[in-house]
Amino acid sequence: MYLVDTDIVVSYLNGRADAVVLVNALLPAGLAISVITFGEICEGIYFGRDPARHMAGFRGFLRGVRVFDVNRTIARQFGRLRGTLRQQGQLLPAPDMLIGATALAYDLTLVTRNLRHF
Repeated sequence: MYLVDTDIVVSYLNGRADAVVLVNALLPAGLAISVITFGEICEGIYFGRDPARHMAGFRGFLRGVRVFDVNRTIARQFGRLRGTLRQQGQLLPAPDMLIGATALAYDLTLVTRNLRHF
């Protein structure tokens, strides 16, 4: 199963051809997002142009996509990840670490263009 990061979802929702092809290719193997990505997408929708239309598009995307909530398993993985990165002097934004922790906790393949944080 693939965990798709926010940047990929935004590109897909904006109709970028490469993202549409990628998401459609990954869908048969199983697609998921973190609840963190869910929240980041909602922020963009609520504070963008035409929220109703964009929310409808996001709901369409979510059909067949699993949304992982942050739970104790993910929080434990987040703690390990954050501690390791802190020891290395490489703290990253908490939302990105929670998304990464979700992928690690459930052995998911993370799909992102954000190579700086992942």
